[in-house]
Amino acid sequence: MKIAQIAPLMESVPPKLYGGTERVVSHLTEELVRQGHDVTLFASGDSVTSARLVVGTAQAIRLNPAIRDYIPHYMIMLDKLRRSAHLFDVLHFHIDAFHLPLFRDIAAKTVTTLHGRQDLPDLLPMYRAFPEMPLVSISNAQRQPIADANFAKTIYHGLPLDLLRPNYEPRGGYLAFLGRISHEKRPDRAIAIANALGLRLKIAAKVDKADEDYFREVIAPMLDRPGVEFIGEINDRDKIKFLGDALALLFPIDWPEPFGLVMIEAMACGTPVLGFRCGSTPEIIDERITGRVVGSVDEAVRILPAVIRLDRRAVRRRFEERFSASRMAADYLNVYRGATRSAKHGLVQGDQALGPNVIPLPVKSGVLHHAS
Repeated sequence: MKIAQIAPLMESVPPKLYGGTERVVSHLTEELVRQGHDVTLFASGDSVTSARLVVGTAQAIRLNPAIRDYIPHYMIMLDKLRRSAHLFDVLHFHIDAFHLPLFRDIAAKTVTTLHGRQDLPDLLPMYRAFPEMPLVSISNAQRQPIADANFAKTIYHGLPLDLLRPNYEPRGGYLAFLGRISHEKRPDRAIAIANALGLRLKIAAKVDKADEDYFREVIAPMLDRPGVEFIGEINDRDKIKFLGDALALLFPIDWPEPFGLVMIEAMACGTPVLGFRCGSTPEIIDERITGRVVGSVDEAVRILPAVIRLDRRAVRRRFEERFSASRMAADYLNVYRGATRSAKHGLVQGDQALGPNVIPLPVKSGVLHHAS
């Protein structure tokens, strides 16, 4: 199939540090190329891919202080895609809702994965305004606030099986918190749980500008407690040791988490997960196999010793069964084929209207891969 993957421009694909959506786009893109599909990735110019790369902006927006407004960069990228949409069997969007008005007339050949929370009040009217656009949810919990939207399927994220090496005999003796410092991720709960059990806690997380006050006022004073270590952002290579050496991952969220990629990253390392009962967590954690789901800090303190004792080989096996990149790609290919069948039945009319505005794809020099 000829597939366009349209990624966010905030981070590169894959991201150099934090960036869940861009990491998923990378894993999906590389697996589709590996399987022989002709894939074009629309992303920032510092992305690294075996697919054909079309540059939306020269550098990931979060790492470029010269960029003040990200919207013009998305508009430029979407214009490139719109004028070359005839080249693809399916257009797979990962950029929230920017594209909905521009591509509704060729909706049958589009797929939009929703990566963020969907419980905000303005979202349901938007999806109702564009009922033609097929959507993919990344958990069943994510779709609950917009249950009557046009969902094609729920597809869980997946990772390459060789990305993160399992560690069945961890020697770190610490608990891990990995992700982002914010009120909804609740690192304060992680610190409280570790302190109550007298266990060390390592926090590997980024601090966004929007969360600097929370970090300074709430979390920074707690970092002086014995056994608490703040590491900052880490990359995929560092995750192998950070997660693999941990006794367990703490995922003490307080918001409707759409998926929680870090949970399956920990499972890939054989590390069990203790998560709070919010959003997708009960769907991702298999009770008493890959971790436990709790409802309070007190319950977490009581349950965590049992989580640490879980069979790490069983954790890894269940990860391989449920969350591989090959399974994720197979699920998406089924959705793509449905879109292609719809397009062939005459539901796609927009390309004929493009006329002389159709342009060939500009490809970044030196980053060209054409799958057979």
